[in-house]
Amino acid sequence: MSDVPSPDPVLSRRRWSRRVAGGALIALVAWWVFTHKAADRMPDFEVYWKAGTRAAAAEPLYREADADYQFKYFPAFAVLIMPLAAMPLQIAKAVWFGASVMALVVLLGLAARAPPDLRRPVWVLVLIAIVVLGKYYARDLVLGQINVLFTMVATGAIVAMAARREDLAGLLVAIAVMIKPYAVIMLPWLAARRKPPAIIAAAAGVAAGLILPAAIYGVTGAIDLYKGWWTTVSTTTGDTMVLTDNISIAAMYVKWLGPDPPAWPAVVTSAALLLIAVLVFRVRGRVAKPDALEGALLLTLMPLISPQGWDYVVVVSTLSIMLLVNYFDRLPGSLRPLTVLAFAVIGFTLFDLLGRTLLYALLNLSVITLAFVVVVAALAMLRARRVA
Repeated sequence: MSDVPSPDPVLSRRRWSRRVAGGALIALVAWWVFTHKAADRMPDFEVYWKAGTRAAAAEPLYREADADYQFKYFPAFAVLIMPLAAMPLQIAKAVWFGASVMALVVLLGLAARAPPDLRRPVWVLVLIAIVVLGKYYARDLVLGQINVLFTMVATGAIVAMAARREDLAGLLVAIAVMIKPYAVIMLPWLAARRKPPAIIAAAAGVAAGLILPAAIYGVTGAIDLYKGWWTTVSTTTGDTMVLTDNISIAAMYVKWLGPDPPAWPAVVTSAALLLIAVLVFRVRGRVAKPDALEGALLLTLMPLISPQGWDYVVVVSTLSIMLLVNYFDRLPGSLRPLTVLAFAVIGFTLFDLLGRTLLYALLNLSVITLAFVVVVAALAMLRARRVA
């Protein structure tokens, strides 16, 4: 006879009841937020929806006439969004919003279980992540953005690596690249890990995604799309640098030095941050399970080194925040108060709390950017201390 005890049916029913109640509460809150806050907004989703309708008709995706709402993603994303674009806009918004809320729930669950050894209860990690990043989750949902879904996919890839599902990890990284070009930063890391199943799956997935538009536009049309994409992303970043919600390194120097600063400070700072990621990887042999911290670090760097690093993109740092909470007592004493201060700056730079004058003064000093530099430093210190 087996020595494994049979599950307690009462305990199982209680867990099931809690999950049902939690799911019902999430659904109710999501319905209220969509109805009262998002249904008449979601401008970024409208960009996706319009791109999907254009892809279905094999029309050009990248148009200067779209002004502030130009489509800036890979052509494959427009093709993938076509099923939603076939729906009426309001129905498509509701579906997208519901899928985004589900993605957020899954993301929080994945990230909370990603640390190699849990030193804090899962609910503590989730709660603090929501406190620190809650306003960005909310803004991402109300704008109809895709960053929560993107972060869920990328975090899923990191969790798959830890579970030794390298083929799945590679495929998820490829999907992340097609969702948001930022994710190309993960490809060199994937190659450097020297896991053939992950490399093959990622290469095949990226190749399939890049070729996908040719099925609708033909080879010549697809090439024209990529030319249009490059023209769009390379010519529409300059005016965004002075905006307060751009938290990139490049925008930080524009705010500090004026509208036309020399390029080298941003280049040197971005290179230094990437060098930290390289050094963290070089000493990965010091820890048994290095993937969670390395992946979290790369995700956190994305909005910093991209010229279009909007503040709501920082939802990609979900795993980083949870790792720092989980291993907070392993940080050096001098770095702990800085980390707490960074969390406070990220989470509590709110209009209702600080008022317009103080809030914009702080944003123009790029305090959120500096706070994420502290997050990067704290992650690097965990690796230096052989913690994760």
